[in-house]
Amino acid sequence: MTRAAIVGCGKIADQHVQAIHRIPGSSVVAVCDREPLMAEQLAERMAIEGVFADVDEMLQSVRPDVVHITTPPQSHSELGRRCLEAGSHVYLEKPFTITAPEAHDLVSLAERSQLLLTAGHNYQFTLEMMQMRRLVADGFLGGHPVHLESHWSYDLGDVSYVAPLLGSRDHWVRRLPGQLFHNLISHGVARLAEFLDEDLVEIVARAHQSDALRAMGGQEVCDELRVLIRDRRGATASFCFSTQIKPGMNLFRVCGPKNSLLVDLSSGSLSRNVGKSYKSYLTYVVPPLLSARGQLGNAFRNMGSIMSRRLHQDFGMKELIEQFHAAIASGGEPPIPYREILLTARIMDEVFDQIRSETGA
Repeated sequence: MTRAAIVGCGKIADQHVQAIHRIPGSSVVAVCDREPLMAEQLAERMAIEGVFADVDEMLQSVRPDVVHITTPPQSHSELGRRCLEAGSHVYLEKPFTITAPEAHDLVSLAERSQLLLTAGHNYQFTLEMMQMRRLVADGFLGGHPVHLESHWSYDLGDVSYVAPLLGSRDHWVRRLPGQLFHNLISHGVARLAEFLDEDLVEIVARAHQSDALRAMGGQEVCDELRVLIRDRRGATASFCFSTQIKPGMNLFRVCGPKNSLLVDLSSGSLSRNVGKSYKSYLTYVVPPLLSARGQLGNAFRNMGSIMSRRLHQDFGMKELIEQFHAAIASGGEPPIPYREILLTARIMDEVFDQIRSETGA
């Protein structure tokens, strides 16, 4: 039995508890928040026995196997350190830490302590992303990826999140080095980090504020970001974050020397693009038919997964947590290699440094 505790009882904590409850052999034994009422309400909703307002007291009293930290990211490094020093494995919600040096320090501490860490990059573990990863491992691309594209959108219509952020310069998101981007882009960047070499030779980042956000009183907050990356092997990558592209896109394309794959996480679909030419007018007929067949296959697979209750809204989170808890129980490797977590943090640091230099923020 893997005994988990939750630190930080905001909205995302409910999803963690629900995901853990879906996993055989895992349970939530305690929740903790500096606001006791938040912890009490979560415990009451989810029938959790242990309720705490102090993390050190919780660690000493409950001694959980793993702690899920779902607080604002400014506290991640310190809370992660305290949990590791108390002997608990740690799941840190995204962004993993504020800076790459903080991420490096936590990973080093976990390795010295023979404990496991993971980051809340749950979109890496959707059904379609795991299928894409299997195809890449089986050689579908025909070699190492030569180009990657990641698109991540956010809807400014979520007033419960945007209104408090715009209403106060002291909002915790506004105090992050990358502000709005810092809290949202790590999912999209992590996809690139999985396939890029650690030795990056070029990163170019540009950001601006959309007219829509300006009309809402966005002040200095930027909401449009474009990034270009090249690694030492010559692989290139592009990242686009946007609040204005409609319909919103949550896409990942990985291009190889022979074939390519496109993952659409909004619809849970995976498209195979085969590098094959056709004679004459067949060029305009066969590829669309193959694409239609592929999308029909995606629809039937998703219907089957829904009917069998394998596919649900938080599948990626449940899968990541289940793999992490299984690694803890077996003494195996964490589901997200530390190399990818650290590279994601490095890319984000460089992006935010360039944005601040460009905008003077």
